[in-house]
Amino acid sequence: MSDYNSEKNRFVWMDIPVDDLDRACAFYAAVLGIEVHQESFGEMKFAVLAHDDGNGGCLVHRDAGAKPTAGGPMVYLNADGRIHQACKLVEELGGKITTAVHAIGPHGFRALIEDSEGNTFALHSNTDV
Repeated sequence: MSDYNSEKNRFVWMDIPVDDLDRACAFYAAVLGIEVHQESFGEMKFAVLAHDDGNGGCLVHRDAGAKPTAGGPMVYLNADGRIHQACKLVEELGGKITTAVHAIGPHGFRALIEDSEGNTFALHSNTDV
């Protein structure tokens, strides 16, 4: 984790519960336009979302104790400058757009989605493109 991330960002990591690790990897790699690579630690298999100097997270199979759900905290995923492209990919890859792209005042734009596993997130962009 970079110093900037640990000093400036309030959310530094997230575990996203999934039912199908391969399907979820394909979903997040395409929708976020990033690399997602699978790893294991002992018996636990998971996939890390590329994060370099930013906030990080991983996809964790439900066997690790959590399960996909539409409730819980709203996590905003970065789709800056490509929110409409990301929304198109959500639907192509088995997710759903639950609320289309809309302005959130001076804070940019968001779309509410359900991922391929049933989790609810917001996609965020500073611009409406």
